[in-house]
Amino acid sequence: FKDSKLSRILSMVQDATARKAPTQLFISRFAKVYTPIVFFLALSVILLPFFFVDTYQFKEWLYRGMVFLVIACPCALTVSIPLGYFGGIGLASRHGILVKGANFLDVMTELSTVVSDKTGTLTKGVFKVQEIKTSLDNQGFIQTVAALEKSSTHPIAKAIVEYARDKTQTLQLNVEQVEEIAGQGLKGIVDGQNVLCGNLKLMQKFNITYPTELEQIVDTIVTVSIDNQYVGYITIADEVKEDAAQTVADLKKLGIEIIMLSGDKAAVVQKIADQLHISTAYGDLLPEDKVQKVQELKNAGKRIAFVGDGVNDAPVVALADAGIAMGGLGSDATIETADIVIQNDQPSRIVTAIKIGKLTKQVVWQNIILAMGVKIAVMALGAGGVANLWEAVFADVGVALLAILNAYRIQSKTLS
Repeated sequence: FKDSKLSRILSMVQDATARKAPTQLFISRFAKVYTPIVFFLALSVILLPFFFVDTYQFKEWLYRGMVFLVIACPCALTVSIPLGYFGGIGLASRHGILVKGANFLDVMTELSTVVSDKTGTLTKGVFKVQEIKTSLDNQGFIQTVAALEKSSTHPIAKAIVEYARDKTQTLQLNVEQVEEIAGQGLKGIVDGQNVLCGNLKLMQKFNITYPTELEQIVDTIVTVSIDNQYVGYITIADEVKEDAAQTVADLKKLGIEIIMLSGDKAAVVQKIADQLHISTAYGDLLPEDKVQKVQELKNAGKRIAFVGDGVNDAPVVALADAGIAMGGLGSDATIETADIVIQNDQPSRIVTAIKIGKLTKQVVWQNIILAMGVKIAVMALGAGGVANLWEAVFADVGVALLAILNAYRIQSKTLS
């Protein structure tokens, strides 16, 4: 059980409580300084009037000092603010979003740019084989390719394996020495033949000559070589997710720029970008190229969230200010690395996470202003002898309860 996905999610939720937002950390530090100061102020309220007040009565000023001390207790701050963030994490989980720490709710309110992968993030990642062109027998060709692609979890590989299972008879082929070349494809030995399956960069890497017209094909293409000879290609198509266009529009309304980075060929990436009205998109990127692009944006002073799902996205997810993983189709490495996990793979949940972050921050600041405002007012009244112990109890416990109820209110919020 400890290795199951559910167990890992439970561990992430437990870890989330240990990751404090900057506001929480500030309040914790503030309370450490604030508490001894107000203790000595209360002591001063009791003792200093002895030197300045002719009618000084110790019992009266002791009462005022105790009232002051009760009012000044910082529990409304130290209890209600963490609960505000826990409420935000709980609301996010109700919407299928796992936030691994309160600090990431704050980060989501400060974003200037959302950088997204394409396959499995803005598109469904459910590819279908469209066309097969080969100089070999079609059945033998697709079976050879499928035998090698079985070793990969990439959506394109799964599409080819599924097509081979549905359209051809299953052949028992011996596959050895399979190697995945990041961002390019696979190489291996199938029935004693050296086989390469991947994009045009893979062919170029191994100096395989291929027809130049392949570079004009817009759809995703898997080129194949056997024993260092180009033998054909397979075209694959993907579909845009239903809520992807609305997500892009909503992010723009929030003043957030969206950029698409993908390892797919530039023509395919630009086609999807035009469809979704994304003005900046880059294709033909290796994992290290994605890291470089995001680092450039961070160097320009932008607050970045990166959204991805593949194992190749793990490094750039780790680099971003907020790494977001698609938890349904996403790889384990990316989910483990990410700060926020979207369980249902809907890109619209990115906008939801931003709204939850803003709502949480709003409630937390309401609690801070409420607690400090009431305390300062009643402390002044207590020191002056106007407020009695009942007002002191309200200023402490009452305000703490009001702040807790306000934090709890997050759970029942409906996000428009």
